[in-house]
Amino acid sequence: MRPGNPEALSAAYDPRRIEPERYAFWERLGVFQPRADLAAQPKGTGSRAPFVIAIPPPNVTGSLTMGHVLGESVRDCIIRWQRMEGRETLYIPGMDHAGIATQNVVEKKLKSEKRSRHQLGREGFLKAVWEWKEQYGGLIFQQERRLGITPDWARERFTLDEAYSRAVLHVFKSLHDEGLIYRGRYIVNWCPRDGTALSDEEVDMVETDGHLWYIRYPLKEGNGSVTVATTRPETMLGDTGIAVSAKDPRYAKLIGSTAVLPLVRREIPIVGDESVDPKFGTGAVKVTPAHDPNDFLVGKRHNLPEIVVMDEGGVMNDAAGDFRGLDRFAARERIVAALQDAGYLEKVEPHHHAVGHCSRCNTVIEPYLSWQWFVKMAPLAVPAIEAAKKGKVKMFPARWKKVYLNWLENIRDWCISRQLWWGHRIPVWYRGDETVVSLESPPGEGWRQDEDVLDTWFSSWLWPFATLGWPEKTPDLERYYPNSLMVTGSDIIFFWVARMIMAGYHFLGEAPFAHVYFTSIVRDAQGRKMSKSLGNSPDPLAMMEKYGADSVRFCMVQTPTGQDLLFDEKRLENGKFFANKLWNATKLVTMRLGAPGAAGSEDLSGVKESQLRLTLADRWILSRFANAAKDVSRNLKTYRFAEAAQAIYHFAWNEYCDWYLEMAKPRWALAGAPGEAGPDGELTTEQRDDLRTARWVSWRVLDGILRLLHPFMPFVTEELWQAIPHDGETLALAAWPKAKNSWFDAEAEREVAFLQGVVVAVRNLRVESKIAPGKPVPVVVRGAKAQLDLLGRLSAQVKPLARIETLKLSHDGGRPPVAASAVVQGAEIFLPLEGLVDLDEERARLAREAQKLLADLEGVKKKLRNQDFLRKAKPEIVQKENERLGQLEETLDKLKRAQQSLSAVRE
Repeated sequence: MRPGNPEALSAAYDPRRIEPERYAFWERLGVFQPRADLAAQPKGTGSRAPFVIAIPPPNVTGSLTMGHVLGESVRDCIIRWQRMEGRETLYIPGMDHAGIATQNVVEKKLKSEKRSRHQLGREGFLKAVWEWKEQYGGLIFQQERRLGITPDWARERFTLDEAYSRAVLHVFKSLHDEGLIYRGRYIVNWCPRDGTALSDEEVDMVETDGHLWYIRYPLKEGNGSVTVATTRPETMLGDTGIAVSAKDPRYAKLIGSTAVLPLVRREIPIVGDESVDPKFGTGAVKVTPAHDPNDFLVGKRHNLPEIVVMDEGGVMNDAAGDFRGLDRFAARERIVAALQDAGYLEKVEPHHHAVGHCSRCNTVIEPYLSWQWFVKMAPLAVPAIEAAKKGKVKMFPARWKKVYLNWLENIRDWCISRQLWWGHRIPVWYRGDETVVSLESPPGEGWRQDEDVLDTWFSSWLWPFATLGWPEKTPDLERYYPNSLMVTGSDIIFFWVARMIMAGYHFLGEAPFAHVYFTSIVRDAQGRKMSKSLGNSPDPLAMMEKYGADSVRFCMVQTPTGQDLLFDEKRLENGKFFANKLWNATKLVTMRLGAPGAAGSEDLSGVKESQLRLTLADRWILSRFANAAKDVSRNLKTYRFAEAAQAIYHFAWNEYCDWYLEMAKPRWALAGAPGEAGPDGELTTEQRDDLRTARWVSWRVLDGILRLLHPFMPFVTEELWQAIPHDGETLALAAWPKAKNSWFDAEAEREVAFLQGVVVAVRNLRVESKIAPGKPVPVVVRGAKAQLDLLGRLSAQVKPLARIETLKLSHDGGRPPVAASAVVQGAEIFLPLEGLVDLDEERARLAREAQKLLADLEGVKKKLRNQDFLRKAKPEIVQKENERLGQLEETLDKLKRAQQSLSAVRE
């Protein structure tokens, strides 16, 4: 056993000094790599199998956000816990090339230099992006090191690495050869700003207050007309039909006739189609096959022409006639004005509807007809659906399973081509009428490669196995696939999680992980999602600089399962207070243990538990520790991180620091002042055994606390562990504490609970009676014989905890004439007030407080009787008022009892 280094705690707790030093210490020891002794053994199964988890690859352009901090805090907590459980662990880091985001960043840089990607050309631009990546990319990993995460950095992957890129292109060819990838001219979500197609999952639907424009389309024959309603009048220039329901008596007779498109004078047919809702608008809809996904399908069913009226930048093209060259929204205004001038605009109504926006740049997307590459998803979804239904992949919280299945069971084909330069270029080659899918350029002259690149998610969905060397059969793939767990945000359940599961089954025949844990959304105190655009997200690095990484981690993991995290900086302050509390407690314990080799110190390494003389307090704290260890482990196994963190927090602060260490002080006093030889040599054998026991229990439980807390607060726990006697080089590889059966002691817990109740009752009575905290008071206890015997045996420990001067124990004695009182497990606790307070002044004070309380109480009751308040106020506000009502009533009840006690005495 190593003796520890208590001198390291001579300075105050300073995370800015400790944290960088400890991270470098772990790296020097090789803590982050899979343990060589375990990796050399045959691959285990079940709880002995390697525990593997991968970082969801952040964008190469990314910087640390509070959302990242939450995810990484949870992931690192799990991997540290499993490492201490003795399992072979692998935590895989990596970065995503982030096609659109990275290309935008570099294009902005070029623009600031008065250059463009088109001036550089494709090869020159890609060279510029790689140079930018080498200079600025990966900043987030430096920031995550500051947070203390422990991945095997030697295995860092990048989705555009040569080996990873081969895997991506291999998948494209493989799926194409199977007939699951095809090229087609379809309506896609188009971002005019980024100039590329988007998948459905890359479109945010934003509730918007817009309009319905009602436009009259004259009939070719006669003087009649058909009125249609549209939210996008600029697309009418591409109309090639009007659709009505054959069951609608208003229009059935018009099916087969011809209308004339206003402003353009194009003749268009009126068709009957079952997709038309007679109740929407006028029951007649314009059909624009090139600019609406539903209209595209209607057009196919009725062989209608497809006319594209704007270019890829959202500017009206030659097909728009007089409106060519106008931005789509400017064209909307001009077209509406022209319709009104010509008498075609019947009316305009407000209309609330969802409008698609690019998730990257927030530009309104344009449904657009273009040639793109797609993956047939329905066949791939079958095993992924079965995996969730049969429990082969379990999701936490479980409610996400329903969301996952609903998406997969209604899945649409995935548009995987993007009109970018940065990314995996599609491995398709053209020469004349020939098309070849090949990872390399086909032999011969004249071949031209497809200009588009693959969707970034097309590389990310291979992450669990491509990071391990697939498609090659590498030792890493054999040993570490499938992964054990995926921790990620619920916002990418479709983008990424579902697709990874599909890819895992399709290419390797099994799920890529057994469990998925979805982290919460981080919101501000007003309930808004934290984002850079709102400016409501603090800088995580500034928070770590101010409070320490441990405090930030500890705060972030305390999110109740399935609920969003309402971030409050005060919680970080509490985390720092907790670290300080542990620091001071460890400092106290090491002082009482004595410096190694100093007079009065003791080597605890050879002490056996069977040799100890355990007191009630010792038995109690060991039992409470066993329960805490059991609770923390149980909650970690079910991904209840908030409950696990609270269990160790409550035990360490409230039970070990506030109670046990205080109860141990009289025994420690036997050794004299810290650092002195003291009267050790003069102690009796019983006293010496008692001192040894207090030291051993204090040290052993503190060691267990630091182990349990290490996954949550790794830096401060490592520093403190190194200061106390310990086994091994680092806490990061120390054994996870188990609940020792012999330590569970229900009797000790019941008895100490009674003693705690007495102490707390006396403390509360002191506060309620306005007695100075340091003033000793007399206390009378009337209770059962067993309770009084217990108090009598431990009075030396109980009295200092409540500043009790005299403790009178009575089985059936009378009540003191003027006393504040409380009841604890049937025992009556009396605090005599005569001589401690001015009774007349106390009566007057209580009367004033009662008057104020009654006024406050009536105000709250009046508010809660107000139906207007109850109807308009948020539920949480009403709840707070109800809680305040209960608190006021409870306080008033206590005050009345105090008044009754004083009314018995008149001076």
